Amino acid sequence: MVETGLERFIAAPPAWIFGQRLGLLCNPASADREFRHARELIHGRFPGKIRALYSPQHGFFAEKQDNMIESDHTADPALDIPVFSLYGETRVPTAEMFDPIDTLIIDLQDAGTRVYTFIYTASYCLEAAKKFGKKILVLDRPNPAGGTAVEGNCLSPEYASFVGRFPIPMRHGLTVGEILRLFNEFYGIGCDLEIIPMKGWRREMFFRDTRLPWIAPSPNLPAPESAMVYPGQVLWEGTNISEGRGTAQPFEIFGAPFLDTENILSMLGGNRVPGAILRPIGFEPTSNKWKGFLCRGFQIHVTDPHQYRPYITTLRLLEIICFLHRGSFEWKLPPYEYEFEKLPIDLIIGSAEIRRRLENFDDINDIEASWQDELHAFAETSRKFHLYP
Repeated sequence: MVETGLERFIAAPPAWIFGQRLGLLCNPASADREFRHARELIHGRFPGKIRALYSPQHGFFAEKQDNMIESDHTADPALDIPVFSLYGETRVPTAEMFDPIDTLIIDLQDAGTRVYTFIYTASYCLEAAKKFGKKILVLDRPNPAGGTAVEGNCLSPEYASFVGRFPIPMRHGLTVGEILRLFNEFYGIGCDLEIIPMKGWRREMFFRDTRLPWIAPSPNLPAPESAMVYPGQVLWEGTNISEGRGTAQPFEIFGAPFLDTENILSMLGGNRVPGAILRPIGFEPTSNKWKGFLCRGFQIHVTDPHQYRPYITTLRLLEIICFLHRGSFEWKLPPYEYEFEKLPIDLIIGSAEIRRRLENFDDINDIEASWQDELHAFAETSRKFHLYP
């Protein structure tokens, strides 16, 4: 049985934390296997010690649907404490936000993908803790995309943004505790950081293997399967292809009114890719891109998560669609995550060069080969921060 960092912390908190004024960075997925929220559990264990709550992108209730939809500061009526939004007027904690606390507890369910912003909200908290003399305690959780595979090019520094602060690959293979150790030690943040690791989690596990309940960490990751495909399917956010927002299966499905699914499968060589099957579908989004229009596209059915490679799979599909639909396919224009000049796809991929190679219809295998050295270097570095076998 897998026990989360939250569950282990409540059962046996470190002695130093008694008497500390506590803050909690969390959202609805910050819960135990009985669906009890971290705020409730920590308040019960340390009555009166939680002095402030903090929320990442999508809001304290994970209610905000899309990018650049900010949340306001609010208050928790039960505890009569502030709830500071870290995706609002600022994404960097201020001195005033950290004044009420001595230790910030971070309990967030990450998606295991470079562009998922929770790890950057947490990294800003680490920097603020260093600046203001606070301590960080991370309650670790599983990587739903698995902990053995790393995939994709590392972010080019000139394309750093809130969807990529550090030169890591798209699928990083680390838990939130491990990647924050990497940020803190390897990239030199240097705050007072402690991790409460999970018990029973192994690197080869995907989320279904943990038998933990899945609570959506953001509105468009409703199931572990959506998180599994997300490291590739998030690329559609930089295009005029619907990534399935406004449907019940975001990221698992994708399409547009102009897609020719038969020709796409013909160029792909059939409906099977390593570890998955593409099923042609039609769907009509109720919001976001192509709202109210019938879209032709696919649902990705993952049949073997150990063989499935989400990033290279979607890159291959993206290049095919670029080729087949040159008159209709478009890159989405800025802004995207507070960047107003660079193309969103370049921020998501982390490289303009790879986008240009897709436009030139270079062989995907050659494109993938171009980043292997940097990917292997990251894998070697990241192993030093592993907490689990």
